[in-house]
Amino acid sequence: MGKGVLIKREMNLTIYNNFIIREYCKGDFNGISHLWTQTGMGDPKRGDNAKIIEDSIRIGGLLLVLEEKSSAKICGTSWMTFDGRRIHLHHFGILPEFQGKGLSKMLLDESLKFVKKKGFQVKLEVQKTNTKAINLYKKAGFEYLGDYDVYIIRNLPPDPLK
Repeated sequence: MGKGVLIKREMNLTIYNNFIIREYCKGDFNGISHLWTQTGMGDPKRGDNAKIIEDSIRIGGLLLVLEEKSSAKICGTSWMTFDGRRIHLHHFGILPEFQGKGLSKMLLDESLKFVKKKGFQVKLEVQKTNTKAINLYKKAGFEYLGDYDVYIIRNLPPDPLK
């Protein structure tokens, strides 16, 4: 299958001309999985797989892929899922060797264009110690919601309250 829809082909600065941002397509999962493992955003316990990604896209989400043109290496992702009420931005990251070049700003800008087009609120979670990401999100207009603890059940037992 061919590459996903190209979002942005040309960038203003020289470094940006070496990258494209495009939509996820079949065949991307291994590269994405590698990126998520390298950046600590994913592991098998999270349940992220190609089917989950494709299902989330089918119901209104989007997974953007930042790709180095010369090598076709997946260098970054921004996964936006839609729950009918708001967009959840997650799995947003850049491979360590490509960080510090302004690529996250470029990727976030494209992500927020999708959010604006959808017309819903956008929400994200970020580790308290990830100050670079927090600063990026604040510059983009995200506001801190308060001191929430986040809980999850990854595998719901048959009788959870027994």
